[in-house]
Amino acid sequence: MDSLSTANVEFCLDVFKELNSNNVGENIFFSPLSLLYALSMILLGARGNTAEQMERVLHYNQIAKFLRPEFQGSSECSQAGRMHSEFATLLSQINQSGSNYTLSIANRLYGTKKMEFHQQYLSCSEKLYRARLQTVDFEHSTEQTRKTINAWVESKTNGKVTNLFGKGTIDPSSVMVLVSAIYFKGQWQNKFQKRETIKTPFQLSEGKTVMVDMMFQTGIFKLAFIKKLQMQVLELPYVNKKLSMIILLPVGIANLGQIEKQLSAKRFQEWTSASNMMEREVEVHIPRFKLEIKYELNTLLTSLGMTDVFSLAKADLSGMSPARDLYLSKVIHKSYVDVNEEGTEAAAATGENVAVKRLPFRDRFVANHPFLFFIRDLSGMILFSGKFASP
Repeated sequence: MDSLSTANVEFCLDVFKELNSNNVGENIFFSPLSLLYALSMILLGARGNTAEQMERVLHYNQIAKFLRPEFQGSSECSQAGRMHSEFATLLSQINQSGSNYTLSIANRLYGTKKMEFHQQYLSCSEKLYRARLQTVDFEHSTEQTRKTINAWVESKTNGKVTNLFGKGTIDPSSVMVLVSAIYFKGQWQNKFQKRETIKTPFQLSEGKTVMVDMMFQTGIFKLAFIKKLQMQVLELPYVNKKLSMIILLPVGIANLGQIEKQLSAKRFQEWTSASNMMEREVEVHIPRFKLEIKYELNTLLTSLGMTDVFSLAKADLSGMSPARDLYLSKVIHKSYVDVNEEGTEAAAATGENVAVKRLPFRDRFVANHPFLFFIRDLSGMILFSGKFASP
């Protein structure tokens, strides 16, 4: 899964930097995995220049084993290319039953019923991506279609992602809408005790402070100190240690902007590598927070180089439909996260306390000012990426 996780990290940081430049000083939260998954469904049916642009933006063009999908003359989905089949493997690994976390990725294509779609594309997107295309009547039932889409997303995200499309956001002239939403619920390997949570000042980037509920615990965690940037990197594992949260925190006189400027896939992997992350006793102070953010991503993806797919005149989605006037109308993405004492999203289960051996020196990790955070799996795949800047 190395190739897919590398593309995922590259794409994640591209999207983060675009969002960051357009939302200065604001919180950011999105799922690069959910977006990669959803856009790859479109790529499955893209051809020509449209496909090439998408491959570049998704960083698949750097991977030799990614083959252009060609369905003609074959009833099998195996010709779709190795990367597409890797998504099916990844999702089965992530969604293992009986695990101590829930990850629900909701992606679906909604296409106008006036459009004919290739049966092979429909069967392969369902087989490889567990996603099917639903035909709807954008033109005559715009409002009902909006409600249908919102209800489906809400049901797939445990009721957390609601009203994905606000009133009036779906156009009667739409021909295809890609919906991407994700829900994650996990318990910390070492939970924070609620009695330890206290009101603490949080420094905003412009010098002001606001009060936050600051959680606290002492335990053995992986921690790195990057001297050149004056930055701490902390890893907080979830139960079973299949997933963890990585927090990048400036310390001393450093500020988050300096870290953001240096952020790249190569550096991120260096900062979080086993050679840097050492287990040690750490006093951890992180705020309890909840974020729910929605983005319309047409402009962002266009600025990254994915231009043709949004153009009626240029889009080549001939692997998806014989129609010449098929293009992607809108990409809407909404994510929800709740970081609390139990874990990420509220969970009522209790775990045993783990006794930790005291080490002679104890490090302090105090996230009382803006920081970046990432939730990733063992392969390095980033599920979520965010910036907590303003409580």
